[in-house]
Amino acid sequence: MKPLPAEDLPTFLKRFGNFVDSEFRHIEIISPTIIKIILAGQDSARGFDWITVGFEFSGIGDARLLDNSKLSHVDMSEGINIIYEDDMYGFGTGNCTSLSSIKSSTLFIVSKNIKYQENIF
Repeated sequence: MKPLPAEDLPTFLKRFGNFVDSEFRHIEIISPTIIKIILAGQDSARGFDWITVGFEFSGIGDARLLDNSKLSHVDMSEGINIIYEDDMYGFGTGNCTSLSSIKSSTLFIVSKNIKYQENIF
């Protein structure tokens, strides 16, 4: 997995179109402070082919997660957003612009660190 620095967030999200109309594949709670999420989305760097992207969040400060059986019901028409504010990363569904708006998302994670890994579809 590669770290996702705060300065790379806009480029990363643009590359995947903010994961609009993507789908959640899996959530795994590794420990109380580490969570992994797998999403399927279109990659503009690969001719908009579908790939899976795994995220690992560590140093969890707050989160609202769903059971894996309910992930297919999450509305992804607005995609996701990842922001960096107050030395924390906020990951949430929808068009969020601050940590407080992230915390009103259907699914969100606030963490100290975030890493990602690209995989085949």
